[in-house]
Amino acid sequence: MKLRTPISLARGLGSAKEGVNHWWMQRMTAVALAPLALWFVASLLYVVHADYDAMVAWVGRPVNTVLLALFLFTAFYHAMLGLQVVIEDYVHGEGAKIVSLLVMKFLLVLLGALSIIAVLRIAFGG
Repeated sequence: MKLRTPISLARGLGSAKEGVNHWWMQRMTAVALAPLALWFVASLLYVVHADYDAMVAWVGRPVNTVLLALFLFTAFYHAMLGLQVVIEDYVHGEGAKIVSLLVMKFLLVLLGALSIIAVLRIAFGG
């Protein structure tokens, strides 16, 4: 026999016990992406007619390397958080939901890592 009320059992837990963190990270990455995306678009407009050597030199500048890596990391992480919500809301079969989440996260982590590695290889002349 339990002496605790249902509200005392559920207090502070929420439905998944981590929804606030997910929501907060989605907003924080959106805020971080705003200036990074503006920098990225402005930079691309600046080097739009550059040749290969000029682009390699541009990516090789330390500030551009760091900002580009931050932009890529934040964009892929933000996409992962957003797609997770879409999959959780609209994929109804539990097995399909789990497989979709795993495939989506694997692909986004893989693509994000490959993108950042490519930037670092260009920046360090590899």
